Amino acid sequence: MRSRFSLLRPVLFTLGGALIGFLYYWFFGCTNGCVITSNPYRVTLYTALIGWLIAGATKKEDNHSCNM
Repeated sequence: MRSRFSLLRPVLFTLGGALIGFLYYWFFGCTNGCVITSNPYRVTLYTALIGWLIAGATKKEDNHSCNM
């Protein structure tokens, strides 16, 4: 059961990032001259990647031992 929740967090963060990216494109994206925000697919994939990275960076460690 614990493994299901450990997979759910990155999926939710990735989907949340994709949603935020698409909404950013919808409301603020430019049509020309912008590298990332001019294409809805690109901005959605980019922010989904950012969400996945944030999910990994904020993950809580289960063991409290140091491996040094």
